[in-house]
Amino acid sequence: MNAQQTLTGTEVLVRTRGPVSAESRRYAQEKVRAVVDRLGTPALAARVKLSQEVGHAPDRQAVAQAVVDLRGHPVRAQVGAGTMQEAIDRLADRLTGRLARARHHDESWRHDGACSPLTRPGPEDDAHRPVRRELPVGQRRIVRHKAYSLPRRSPREAAFDMDALDYDFHLFTDALTGHDGVVYRDPRSGTHRYSVVGPYPLHRPVLPGGPAPSRAAVPELTVRQAVDRLEVTGLPFVFFAAPGSGRGQVVYRRVDGHYGLITPTA
Repeated sequence: MNAQQTLTGTEVLVRTRGPVSAESRRYAQEKVRAVVDRLGTPALAARVKLSQEVGHAPDRQAVAQAVVDLRGHPVRAQVGAGTMQEAIDRLADRLTGRLARARHHDESWRHDGACSPLTRPGPEDDAHRPVRRELPVGQRRIVRHKAYSLPRRSPREAAFDMDALDYDFHLFTDALTGHDGVVYRDPRSGTHRYSVVGPYPLHRPVLPGGPAPSRAAVPELTVRQAVDRLEVTGLPFVFFAAPGSGRGQVVYRRVDGHYGLITPTA
């Protein structure tokens, strides 16, 4: 079931999937609108998605996601909980922190021309993330293919984009080399790392607090080979170069247990 509503003031669009009540939709609108209005920075739009996920862990079956457009810069937050009200409350808290961080970074960049330090994720960053559903390997499929023009960024800027979007990884075009890259959080250390197609530029400095480079070569794989590697390794995603074009692509595990594919447009 899909539904959408808006309120006056800051526009908040709500979509739902599964048995989500009208009361939960109204509650999400009020909570997210209050978060955005307290920010004191005009938001172009705010979108919320509420999902009741069948077959997920009981303490994460309610999933709430919000995306706020700050002058063309999206900020995203996503959480899971046992009940929809609890998920919406957690979403409001997580969104508040991410909007504050994004605004601080934007102000630092406009005033000083420099990035504020990257923050290392704490236990609370992963405590309420939606839990991935485990499907048998034979049932997994690529159910979403997303293609978009990759932003031209330094690895540090790409890491800020990733944090603002509440992603575990983020594709970008490296501003120094012009090659496609991915920035991600190392699940073992919680630190930011990045990998770029092509040889590593030895003259690039590693900024204090910035993402560390991976010196491992990016493999050239077909999509089928990348999916096979994903299944064998159990990693959350695989970054690879497409044969022929050399463009960077990602196959990744989705919350619903299936796979997604991200490719760049020309």
